[in-house]
Amino acid sequence: MTAPVARPSILTVDDDPGVSRSVARDLRRRYGEEYRIVRAESGAQALQALREMTLRGDQVAVLLADHRMPEMTGIEFLEQAMDLYPFARRVLLTAYADTDAAIEAINVVDLDHYLLKPWDPPEEKLYPVLDDLLRAWRASDHRPVPETKVVGHRWSARSWAVRDFLARNQVSYRWFFSEDPEGARLLAAAGTDDSALPVVITVEGDALLNPSDVELATRVGLDTVPVGEFYDLIVIGAGPAGLGAAVYGASEGLSTIMVERTAAGGQAGQSSRIENYLGFPDGVSGSQLTDRARRQAARFGAEFVTAQDVVSLQANGSARTVLFADGTRLDAHAVILATGVSYRYLSAPGLDELTGRGVYYGSATTEAGNCAGQDVFVVGGANSAGQAAMFFARNSRSVTMLVRGPSLEASMSHYLIQQIEAVPNISVRPCTEVVAGSGDDHLETLTLRDNASGTTEVIPAHWLFVFIGAAPRTDWLAGVVQRDEHGFVLAGPDLLAAAPENAWPRDRPPYHLETSLPGVFVAGDARSQSPKRVASAVGEGSMAVMLVHRYLENP
Repeated sequence: MTAPVARPSILTVDDDPGVSRSVARDLRRRYGEEYRIVRAESGAQALQALREMTLRGDQVAVLLADHRMPEMTGIEFLEQAMDLYPFARRVLLTAYADTDAAIEAINVVDLDHYLLKPWDPPEEKLYPVLDDLLRAWRASDHRPVPETKVVGHRWSARSWAVRDFLARNQVSYRWFFSEDPEGARLLAAAGTDDSALPVVITVEGDALLNPSDVELATRVGLDTVPVGEFYDLIVIGAGPAGLGAAVYGASEGLSTIMVERTAAGGQAGQSSRIENYLGFPDGVSGSQLTDRARRQAARFGAEFVTAQDVVSLQANGSARTVLFADGTRLDAHAVILATGVSYRYLSAPGLDELTGRGVYYGSATTEAGNCAGQDVFVVGGANSAGQAAMFFARNSRSVTMLVRGPSLEASMSHYLIQQIEAVPNISVRPCTEVVAGSGDDHLETLTLRDNASGTTEVIPAHWLFVFIGAAPRTDWLAGVVQRDEHGFVLAGPDLLAAAPENAWPRDRPPYHLETSLPGVFVAGDARSQSPKRVASAVGEGSMAVMLVHRYLENP
């Protein structure tokens, strides 16, 4: 006997119990026969309900969220709910004073409608709106989005790396523990066991056993091979500077290709919330900003290839040649280096072998769900560490910031310090360093040293996220362009001031962002003396394109 098909749901979330019951009552009165009405009183409760409905394969037609909710606003809820139910229609319930936020949400979460409270009588102000949205939902193709499946071990570094690669490249996937029944079922269906983890099952049903990044990227639909052989402009790196350069280069008529070894966005793309970027008064996540910039560059005609590691740069007459790790090459009139930086690794004993198994460099948002209800440690005192602490504090039992300096004031923005001070489950330990870590298959303890007193203590710890300064990704440029003593690329006036007299080969002075190799420019965090800010990186990317035009006019 065939099981009855579940009714599609309408979910409403409001932190005011009275309002929540009122909304649900009005919805049941009109739609209760055809739709299941699901009521939640917090964003977290609503998201948990959506996750359970996703696992059951239930359909959700409409999401109604109150804007002013503590801990998670309606916009933040809808933003996360989009990942679970991208085809559900989205409605924000607002007061008159919040209409600006509602209008802004149209761009952030593709809001379908906003309703002013109170909506009485519902026959005039609520039902007509929902009737139209439900009619549109029924007419659209709202079948579940095909998903890539990843089966792995919780404490496997490579399993984590695969998940992180997919997440940062905006590839939808579902994660399964190999020891769980469903994970074991998928392994059996793939004809393998847990000796070949991680196993990636593509939407076509093909099983990839511990794939490389290049194989993974190719099989999930990412471009890894350039279409052409010669371009006006090659942009190396797809962080904010590279994305800015690609947008302006392509929009101004240059045949532009952007090459990235991991994923677009760089460090900024991993940020849970950027709140001081111009034009986003309520903040924007790094992944959102990255996705929009990448789509914008593509709309202007920029090409993007990923999982390609650049290992060498050469001058061949007027052409500039980029060599890849797989032996292939690419030529262009000009190159912009936007390789960014990577977080420095902790040198404490025991941590290297635990990387990806409780120790992570960067925000590692893919692990946020696993940290729920647990104690998290964040090393670092700059904005990236503060943003991560705020993000993990939403669901973790506690977040402890381990700061080498005496306070946060010297390295963190004032607005972020104020936010951290207002969150009760975040604590800051100044003058503290991690001097050791230990664990069998995952992190179990940390040894901390108080630099003020010189004392040490061993504490239990399973989650450590590290943000301790930046190292430029420029080793492959040694002997090709001039760099400073820290490895950052010298350009323009800094090149003339710091490099040897014969470092610049032309009669004209170098352009502002031009390196010691004419026609090769640098933008963003990889440049010596750069401000290390998202806005300045985007600005330098666009400025570099202007200088490329000047170079091409008189190469």
